[in-house]
Amino acid sequence: MHILEGELSMPTPNRPDNRSRRAASPQGRPAGNARSRAAARRRATKRRQALVRLIACCAVVLLVCLGAGFLLTRPKPETAPAGDTTSDAVAAAGTDTEQPVAEPTPDPAQARIDEATATASANTTGTAPVVTDPDTWNQRGKELMDRLSSDEFYVNEGIDVTEKEGFPYLIAVNRAASTVTVYTLDEEGRYTVPYAAMVCSGGSDTPLGFFATPVNYPWRLLSGPCYGQYATRIWDAYLFHSVPYYSQHKDDLEYDEYNQLGTPASLGCIRLAVADVKWIYDNCDLGTRVIIYDDENDPGPMGKPGTIYIDPSDETLRGWDPTDPDPENPWDDKYLSGTTIRSQAAWDEWNAAQADGRWSSSLTPTDLQGYSTDSSIEGTRG
Repeated sequence: MHILEGELSMPTPNRPDNRSRRAASPQGRPAGNARSRAAARRRATKRRQALVRLIACCAVVLLVCLGAGFLLTRPKPETAPAGDTTSDAVAAAGTDTEQPVAEPTPDPAQARIDEATATASANTTGTAPVVTDPDTWNQRGKELMDRLSSDEFYVNEGIDVTEKEGFPYLIAVNRAASTVTVYTLDEEGRYTVPYAAMVCSGGSDTPLGFFATPVNYPWRLLSGPCYGQYATRIWDAYLFHSVPYYSQHKDDLEYDEYNQLGTPASLGCIRLAVADVKWIYDNCDLGTRVIIYDDENDPGPMGKPGTIYIDPSDETLRGWDPTDPDPENPWDDKYLSGTTIRSQAAWDEWNAAQADGRWSSSLTPTDLQGYSTDSSIEGTRG
C-alpha cells in the first residue's frame, strides 16, 4: 500500500521555497498555512479511503474462505443410479420419500400343490413325488376316463366306467408311468373321482386292457420261484402283489427290487408296497374293474408318488418292506402309511381303519426267517 506520511517533510520539486512569504488571509491567518492544512486534510481522506478498501478486501477474502471450507466439510448426499426407483435408492438420493417394495402375489394353486406334496413326501426317502393341484384332480380324472372310454382299443375291450353295484372303486394302472390310481364314483355314477395314487412297477409283458379281479391270496408263489404278499389276480398269470420275497417270510424281501419301485421292473405283474397292495386286498372286492393303459407323460390325475429307499448294507432293516404293518417290523411306524397320495376321503378311511382294527385284522401270520438273504449271492427274481 502507498504510504502518504513521507510527503509531509519533503519540499515540492521545482517549487521556490515560500516559507518566508507571509501573506495574511482575510481572517488574519497566513495564506500558506491554510493551504498546508487543506492538503493535509486531503491526504488524510485518501488514507482513510485506502484503509476502508483494505478492510473490505480482507472481509471478502475471509467470507470466501469460510464458504469454501463449509462446502468442503459438508457431507455429500449419495445419488441413486439411473432408473433405480427402489426405496433404498430414493433414500440414498437424500429424499424422505419411502417407496414400499411390492410383495409377490401368492399363487393359490402352487400353495395347494406345495401342501399336498409335503404330505406325500412325509415318508419319502427315495425318489420325490410329483403332485398335481388337488383342485384339478376331479376334472383330470373325468378327462382321462372320457378319453379311455372313447379309445377304440378299450371300446373293443368292453370298457365300462359306469357304476357297478356293490363296488365302490375302479383301479387304473398306468403301465408306462408306473402309477396305480384308484377311482370312486362321481355324481353321475361314473368312476372318475381320483381317490388315491400308488407307486408301482409293471413290465413290458404287463397286458393292456379292461379286466375284473377274480381271486386273491395272502401269500402267492411267483415265478422264480419267489413269493408275494396280499396278491390279487388281475387276469391270467398277472397279479397285484407286494415286491417279491426270496422265501415266504416277511423279513426276506428282495430289497434290490424294492428300490426299483416306480420303474418297469417286473415280469408282468403289478408290484406295490405292502401298505398299498394290502389296501387293495382289503378294500377291493373280487370283481373290481381294472384298466391298464399307457401314458408316459402323465402318470395320472393326482400325480406320481415318491418311493422309500432301503439300504442294502443294513441287514437289520433290508429284509422288511418299510410299510408292512406286522408288529415285528423293525422299521419306524411312521412308514406304515407309505408314500400314497391320498384324497381327504382316503385319509379319513385310512385313519378309521387304523382306529377300529380293520387294518390289523387281515395281517398275514408272522413267520420270520431270522435273517435277510444276501441278494449278491441269490440274485433277484419275480
